Amino acid sequence: MSLGRPLCGIVTPLITPLATPESLDTKSLEKLLNHVIEGGVSAVFILGTTGEGPALPTGVRREMVEATCRLVDSRVPVLVGVTDSSLKDLLDLSDYSAKCGAEAIVTAGPTYFPVAQPELQNYIEQVAARSPLPIFLYNMPSHTHLRFSVETVVKAAALPGVIGLKDSSGELNYLHAVKHALRDRPDFTLLVGPEEIMGEAVLLTTNGGVNGGSNLFPRVYVQMYEAARDGDAARMRKLNERIIDISRRIYCAGTYGSSYLRGLKCAAAQLGLCKNVVSTPYTAFEGAEVEAIRQHLRELGELPLQAG
Repeated sequence: MSLGRPLCGIVTPLITPLATPESLDTKSLEKLLNHVIEGGVSAVFILGTTGEGPALPTGVRREMVEATCRLVDSRVPVLVGVTDSSLKDLLDLSDYSAKCGAEAIVTAGPTYFPVAQPELQNYIEQVAARSPLPIFLYNMPSHTHLRFSVETVVKAAALPGVIGLKDSSGELNYLHAVKHALRDRPDFTLLVGPEEIMGEAVLLTTNGGVNGGSNLFPRVYVQMYEAARDGDAARMRKLNERIIDISRRIYCAGTYGSSYLRGLKCAAAQLGLCKNVVSTPYTAFEGAEVEAIRQHLRELGELPLQAG
């Protein structure tokens, strides 16, 4: 599958279906991949934040790469999250991803250690020099406590193989600044993570979204992207209201503050897409939390009103 430059549309940051917290559920993976691809997404991004990548054992990560590339079978591009504190391990997974047939890797930079922008630039230069696959930068300051400055993005974009940026900062001003700084690079992909601002970002700045809710309702997110791309503000507003409703009901359903992932995976399980199993340190929804998700899905029109 050829990777478009820029890559446009909805990229699903795929849930990792698990049989246990330390083993992959390949049958559910196949079902989920068919669901999002048939829903019209442009690519899948595995082992990112929504994919629990940093929490998974190395063997499960590699199994996820191999199984995803095999099951996708070139229907859409596969992007692999390789973020790691070890550059060698990052490059090993990049090599493996290339052998399996992935189209690109995604890195949020080195984890845990605080680094200055010159060190981050040097790190990306090393990845670019040694990775067999094109590279997307991943700006995720809420999780990495590190951000790619606009200047660093511009310098990285000049490197062979660095082809795009996924921004999950939620800051439209940052997206505008990157877009302006790279105004002479129409081939450079700019994608937005937070789905609540995806439509506005596409209308004004970006090439598409990498939105967790597209695991559940890919067609809604694809339609939202298309409305924004086409400048259909009225349709965009209507779809944006639904996406915000999805986010409010599914991501914020837990009884204590934790990751949106718990609600997302529980909802996916209720829709029959995977098991309600999450990796450590998270715990799966139980009891009243599961029933709350079921009720929210009923209210969204995705489950029968009397579903048990």
